[in-house]
Amino acid sequence: MTQPQQPTGSNYSSTSSTQSTSAGGGSVLDQASQWLGQGRVSDLLNQLPQSFKDTGNQALTSFNKLSTTQKVVGGALIALGVGYLATSGKSRKNGSQAATLHELLLFVNDRIEGYQRAVDESQDPQLRGYYKQLVSQSQRFANELNQYLRQQGGHRETGTTLKGKLYRGWMETKAALTGYSEQAILGSNVYGEEWALKAYEDALNDHTLTGHLRQVVEQQYAQSQKTYYELKKLEAKHQSL
Repeated sequence: MTQPQQPTGSNYSSTSSTQSTSAGGGSVLDQASQWLGQGRVSDLLNQLPQSFKDTGNQALTSFNKLSTTQKVVGGALIALGVGYLATSGKSRKNGSQAATLHELLLFVNDRIEGYQRAVDESQDPQLRGYYKQLVSQSQRFANELNQYLRQQGGHRETGTTLKGKLYRGWMETKAALTGYSEQAILGSNVYGEEWALKAYEDALNDHTLTGHLRQVVEQQYAQSQKTYYELKKLEAKHQSL
């Protein structure tokens, strides 16, 4: 992922992905089955961010112990997660403030669930305390955006993205392969924050947000960037232990 840049006004550098995967469930399952038959599970894992590649060897060792069905489902979830991240932000066509807020809120709610998951899984008291702060921060972000959404005539948005649901499903599969570890949790949080940053960049780049609302989203985006950098530092620290 391209390192996120600090907000500099109306232009925001959007992250990009060079990989794409069909969103159709059948085609993804077919691809996963085919790659499994060819012994190319590593091809799926190599499409993931470096934070997950670091645990790839351990994952592949455990992966070989699973049944064929478990391998295909796990591989499909990986492929779906990569594919949906690659196409993030391309489906919004409405062009209204309400539509932009709705889309962004789905990702902010993903952020809440992701950090709450980290709180539940982490055994490190300091990291758990930090994750709790990020849950509270994300809830504050959601409350702020929902307030503006109601002003636009919308209803409070509490849902999450299909991308996020697939990703959390993939994380359950990954945990079955490698077990829970503080480094794996940090890697998951880094990846999730990348998604959040991409969502903020998409929202700011479509130019539907104006006035004080835009300022609020810019502020949230800047805080998300700070979180991303802090998570990357924590991840590097745990890799050196």
